[in-house]
Amino acid sequence: MTLVRCGTATSTGLVRDTNEDNMFAGERIFVVADGMGGHAAGEVASALVVDRLRALDERGELGLDDIRTELAAANQEMLADVSPEHGGMGTTVSGIALLEVDGTPHWIVFNIGDSRVYRFADDELARLTVDHSEVEELVAQGLLTPEQALLYPRRNIVTRALGTSMSPEPDQWVFPARPGERFVVCTDGLTNEISDGVIAEVMRGEEDAVDAADVLVRLAVAAGGRDNVTTVVVDLVDVEVSAEVDVDVDAEVLVEDNAAGNT
Repeated sequence: MTLVRCGTATSTGLVRDTNEDNMFAGERIFVVADGMGGHAAGEVASALVVDRLRALDERGELGLDDIRTELAAANQEMLADVSPEHGGMGTTVSGIALLEVDGTPHWIVFNIGDSRVYRFADDELARLTVDHSEVEELVAQGLLTPEQALLYPRRNIVTRALGTSMSPEPDQWVFPARPGERFVVCTDGLTNEISDGVIAEVMRGEEDAVDAADVLVRLAVAAGGRDNVTTVVVDLVDVEVSAEVDVDVDAEVLVEDNAAGNT
């Protein structure tokens, strides 16, 4: 038996007129998307990919290639949309999906763009995804410090997104599910306003996933709310784990491998 509980929260923020974020929390798939483009294009793009993943969740059990297949299809649909009002349409997407591999529950972590997935386990918060952004690349190259990155004027420029390339390259990682672990899936409206340390404090202090998601979004808005902010908190309450499966997750190795383009 696998038991998952989740909470979701979103806000337009204090500056934007509309909310171009979208999210979905189903039985197996938990995802956020941060749209971009003029007029309502961003909202259309983020809704398009989320709707595809919602339909995938409703179809039943997942395969290892299903997420990538749907992301590629969403990308082609965006590129085929030549409506003037949808010019520049694109979206980030980040999430987790629960599936069975050889009869054992596993997570797929996936992302493209600068929305993120965090894992909280053993009282430690670890970022599992790498931002596909100009500022992240500069930090990785040693050209900016993390402190300088917070003030970098082009920190919102993404280097990968759906709808911007014929061949999008989402990162994907698969690892065994572990009872008691918690995940935070969020758009950059959260992480641009509050630190990883604050996220960890909320994870420790809020036992209920619904409350945790709500607190994170409220803190981001209170810290400035300069962008739309969306958060999904997922708790894996119980899962059957084979004694033969190593469920330790080395988040540092996962992030390094994703940064190198491995999946």
